[in-house]
Amino acid sequence: MTDSRHAIDDEVEIAFDERGLVPCVVQDWRSGEVLTLAYLNAEALRRTLQTGEMHFYSRSRQELWHKGSTSGNTQTVKAIRYDCDADTLLALVEPAGPACHTGERTCFHRGDQTPAAPHEVLPTLERTIADRARTRQDGSYTVRLLADPEAARAKVTEEAEEVARASREESDERLAEEAADVLYHLAVLLHERGLALADAQRVLDERRKP
Repeated sequence: MTDSRHAIDDEVEIAFDERGLVPCVVQDWRSGEVLTLAYLNAEALRRTLQTGEMHFYSRSRQELWHKGSTSGNTQTVKAIRYDCDADTLLALVEPAGPACHTGERTCFHRGDQTPAAPHEVLPTLERTIADRARTRQDGSYTVRLLADPEAARAKVTEEAEEVARASREESDERLAEEAADVLYHLAVLLHERGLALADAQRVLDERRKP
């Protein structure tokens, strides 16, 4: 087997297989959701690193392709990681639209979808809030909060107090329920300001001590 390699940084060379390809798991930078599994050859990797947008190699068409070049659903690269053997890539991206050719957000939309994995819950909630903000459905509690930021602020304060009380006086289940209420109302409040829970997560990451 010929070991084809391509440098991704100053220290590591990516090991391509005998076909000159390396598998790449594509993951949403903010939510952690896996979007697709695709393959890159050396040229696709070079263009990805050069342009900052994902390029792949199509095994069926046997050609290079730029994700989103026709659909507009590009994937902006935030980070490229590789495994211990440097023969598999992990691309963390900001997607501009669905990853799947079917129009689904992720190619992995079939099989066991419930219950949702823990890391999927909050991103799904935020997409639902964004949808309510866009469609303004009649009778929606979320729409009412988005239209009245002061009410949303009051609800965050109220729910935070209920979490504190539940932690003193109530069951673990009730504490979890009250914490969920805080997260929901906080997500609405952040959306009203054009922010997301990921922005708070970024601050937490920046506060980590080495």
